Amino acid sequence: MLNTIARGGAVVAVLIAALLPALGDDDFPIVGTYTKDEVCKGDAARRADILVKITRQNIESSMGSCIILNKRRDGRAIQVQLECKIPGDLTIMGDATFIQRDDNALDFDDQDHTSPAVLHKCTQ
Repeated sequence: MLNTIARGGAVVAVLIAALLPALGDDDFPIVGTYTKDEVCKGDAARRADILVKITRQNIESSMGSCIILNKRRDGRAIQVQLECKIPGDLTIMGDATFIQRDDNALDFDDQDHTSPAVLHKCTQ
């Protein structure tokens, strides 16, 4: 009897673990690989200098590696607070906004408006 209960508990734990990330993705739906300012196909999809990888915790691009410290969603807009390591072994902190577009792309802008971009999602 205890063995059956233990197996049932294990199954429930696995189901919860499988469902939680999926539910959480609704709060941060921009996870994926993108290309900056070019549609992600052909040669553009292989160019490391324009690839941007977004996870729930990090953003990686040729410009640097960022840790997402805080995120907030307001409809199609997602604001993030970042700590980024950039070339020259510098660390900067700042805010950025991603706005989801109907074509599965993201409009990106940083707090100082120094590097706005359109990020085109790559299909996996």
